[in-house]
Amino acid sequence: MAPDVLLEVKNVVKHYESPDGGIGSQALKGIDLRILAGETVAVIGPSGSGKTTLLNIIGALDRPTSGRVQLDGADLTSLEDEELSHIRNHKIGFVFQLHHLLPQCTVLENVLVPVLVDGDASAIRQKTDRAHRLLERAGLGDRLEYRPGHLSGGERQRVALVRALINSPKLLLADEPTGSLDHAASDCMANLLVELNREEGTALIIVTHAETLAERMDRLFELRDGVLVLRKTSI
Repeated sequence: MAPDVLLEVKNVVKHYESPDGGIGSQALKGIDLRILAGETVAVIGPSGSGKTTLLNIIGALDRPTSGRVQLDGADLTSLEDEELSHIRNHKIGFVFQLHHLLPQCTVLENVLVPVLVDGDASAIRQKTDRAHRLLERAGLGDRLEYRPGHLSGGERQRVALVRALINSPKLLLADEPTGSLDHAASDCMANLLVELNREEGTALIIVTHAETLAERMDRLFELRDGVLVLRKTSI
């Protein structure tokens, strides 16, 4: 049986206003993209080409000027902010170049932050068990009570990845996840992303300048001047 279509981006356009309130730069020029459940995709391109804008629109952090984004059957462009917040917390995971961990919280507490939003005691117990398993899988089983300030950069990014996966999202969005890491930590993070995609079945879209990471994805796109072009596919 063929995998289900998880994400459809249809003719998405994004304009930014000029300082005088008129139409300014056009970041995205009619983007079309279809992602299957469990698929891995890389988006490369020069700085300022619209990569992060595209990721933010797919992740419901921003709205397109026109066009449609459909995730798991829901039209994100027609939902209210409260509905989008629910989808972001339960169906989408985010990993950014900066880890955005809470410095006052332990590794385990940081991972469980998305779970605490709902305040369901039963879910918290269940997800705590999952957090232990994922952190062990990420090589952080002995770091549960550490705070971010006592971790290396690579360890902090792995904590951020586990946090993004804690609610079993259907889609993981990673914006330059290895951009601030040294070579060894970058390789470790790349391996973990690929392995967890295989084990969890979570679709993965990575924006990256790292060619070796991009080449490991099922499909590779280049975004240049707001236009998305397929460069490689292995499916």
